[in-house]
Amino acid sequence: MSDDLALEALRFMTLARVFDEKSFSLQRQGRLGTFAPIFGQEASVMGPALALDPARDWVVPQYRESAALFRQGFPMERLALYRLGFQHGANVPEGVGIIPHQISLAAQIPHGVGLAWGLKLQGKDGVVAIYFGDGASSEGDFHESCNLAGVTDAPVLFVLQDNGWAISTPRAIQSEARDFAARALGYGIHGVAVDGNDLFALYAVASEAVARGRAGEGPTLIESRTYRMGAHTTADDPTRYVDAAVQEKWKTRDPIERVQKYLAAKDKWSDDATEKLREECQTEVEEAFETALAHPEPEAADLYENVFAERTPQLERQRQRHLAMR
Repeated sequence: MSDDLALEALRFMTLARVFDEKSFSLQRQGRLGTFAPIFGQEASVMGPALALDPARDWVVPQYRESAALFRQGFPMERLALYRLGFQHGANVPEGVGIIPHQISLAAQIPHGVGLAWGLKLQGKDGVVAIYFGDGASSEGDFHESCNLAGVTDAPVLFVLQDNGWAISTPRAIQSEARDFAARALGYGIHGVAVDGNDLFALYAVASEAVARGRAGEGPTLIESRTYRMGAHTTADDPTRYVDAAVQEKWKTRDPIERVQKYLAAKDKWSDDATEKLREECQTEVEEAFETALAHPEPEAADLYENVFAERTPQLERQRQRHLAMR
């Protein structure tokens, strides 16, 4: 990885963390809904994203992938709108290679495989990175998708982020498999396990997987071994089940600090640079949320839009009764 690419990655990782810090603050004020923070998984998200070409490749997120979304070109203001509850905040701009968020666990994985297979059938050389967690890998959608991807040689990166927890279910009782990556053997696809807090290792593994996908050599299952530094979502209280000593140990493996130390050793980074980057990211995030928070509230009539191409008589009667009550 070049120094310039490492600096780019550091910026997106920091931006994602600052964005979630702001989101967390607004959520605690009752101004923003529940969301799943990225804290601790910045490298796990960014490493595979760096290996992609936003002009031809796609990201299929679960719910912690803001860093990858920003690099793909998804506007920060729109993600802020999404978290604030505006339905069009989930609309992906034309030309941005992202599928909208899918909160239902693992339900995005079949969609991602279908997208990748479609690219192959069209003769395109794009690849699709599908993000999900260890909990999602216990869902049927994951296994069906791996099987289909293997049969079709779909150009897919299955990015399985093992962050130690499926909400409050620990890794130890999530699966008897020693390695999630070993599951790839059952589907006849390539599998690899990697340190999920090591940006450089993830980038190397993902780059190989992208090259395999473009060459028609099929999918790769990447097991990213990371750790969730905080709550599953803002509705969760991890202090009820997380060992504080384990949490402290993982703090020493902070993925952002690891990149900073690497660059500092090459005289490419400093404490002043860290402070400056934080300030720049905070300004960008504040501006995005200021714009989003100023967005007009939806009207009651908006509830009845986009339900059907044309409103049914029953829906129209319901709409008229509702509006007459206001």
